[in-house]
Amino acid sequence: MAHDDNGVSASTVLVPFLAGAALGAGLALLYAPKSGREVREQIGDLADDAVDKIKEYAREAQDKIKATLEDGKETLMEKKSILSSAIEAGREAIQKEKEKLGV
Repeated sequence: MAHDDNGVSASTVLVPFLAGAALGAGLALLYAPKSGREVREQIGDLADDAVDKIKEYAREAQDKIKATLEDGKETLMEKKSILSSAIEAGREAIQKEKEKLGV
């Protein structure tokens, strides 16, 4: 996830912002000069929209986490392969030096 200079992720700021926006919109509807039925319908629509957006952001975050984990696994496997090769080369070098010294 993207981080700014303070180490705060975008989702840490975005989710509370969206929640505040939804709450503000709901309060505006409550104080609007409309019938109770119209207000309830609008609040229901806003709540449905908010839930859909939150689910979408959660899916996006989950996809990003999965992609990051997969990248990490690939990197780990590459580093493990390089390290194994280096260890094997070191063992072979030690063995050759032992043979040279007759040990």
